[in-house]
Amino acid sequence: MQKYIVGVDIGGTTIKLAIFPVGERAIHTWEITTTDREHITEIWKDIADAIRAKFAELGYDMTQLAAVGMDLPGPICDNGYLPWCVNLGMGACYPAEELSKVLDGIPVAACNDANAAALGEVYYGAAKGADNAALFTLGTGVGGGIIVGGKIVAGNRGVGGEVGHFVVNPDETEKCNCGNRGCLEQYTSATGMVRVAKRLMAKGQLKSKLYDLPEIDLTAKAICDEAKEGDELGLEVIDVYSKYLAIAASHIALTIDPDVIIIGGGVSRAGKILIDKVEEYFIEYTHIAEKKAKFVIAELGNDAGTYGSAALASQLL
Repeated sequence: MQKYIVGVDIGGTTIKLAIFPVGERAIHTWEITTTDREHITEIWKDIADAIRAKFAELGYDMTQLAAVGMDLPGPICDNGYLPWCVNLGMGACYPAEELSKVLDGIPVAACNDANAAALGEVYYGAAKGADNAALFTLGTGVGGGIIVGGKIVAGNRGVGGEVGHFVVNPDETEKCNCGNRGCLEQYTSATGMVRVAKRLMAKGQLKSKLYDLPEIDLTAKAICDEAKEGDELGLEVIDVYSKYLAIAASHIALTIDPDVIIIGGGVSRAGKILIDKVEEYFIEYTHIAEKKAKFVIAELGNDAGTYGSAALASQLL
């Protein structure tokens, strides 16, 4: 009898679900609306009901469900404990245990969403086959995940892989959203790139078309587009950005010696101009390493969560 696993990617507004034959890629995907904050404890029943309904629709028996994996936007410790999940309004709990209860004891595993994305890229995406890998997701913020021996490094308190809050500039005077100063996120998020550009623009020392843009149009994409055209200020922003990202990547490289470093998130669409400069600094900062980690662009996009969750579920089998 064919066995299946289900990957569940829990977001603030929608929950993405996907069914995978064991050892294969997804064959069915769908979404449901995330339970509102006032009834958030019903989320486990909603997910279980969605899985049962989809299995019935497809003519599958629930005895064919081998395991479920899910990710949430919060820190999940190695023992499965979630201390809090602000984006969902969820308090302390053990998510995998809660979902398993309403699924009549079917094995469930849970992890942080960025960690799931990293695992998904290792099992199904840009880093497929890598034993050790790290992911940087460069979006509105900076997230990430670290994989060692094919397993997520979450840590005792769930903060393993919080690469966005590596301190890369201890001389920074402005605070990060986390309350610290000099975090990677302050420079390499999309908003961080704009922040770096504004600092350079305030000095007025570099020629740039970016000065002519209304503030609302000064975006990470606009900066990268101008840099590709040889814009002086745009190129300097890319240089500063790449330097800090390479510092963080080198710290990971000299800790876990990954095969691959994956770059994902919206800023990764800048492509070669960004990757080339990051690699240039990375080589300098990892002089001791004879063989350097390979940089790749993430492939799974919005499906990274469900694929990573399915990969996590497969580790239960």
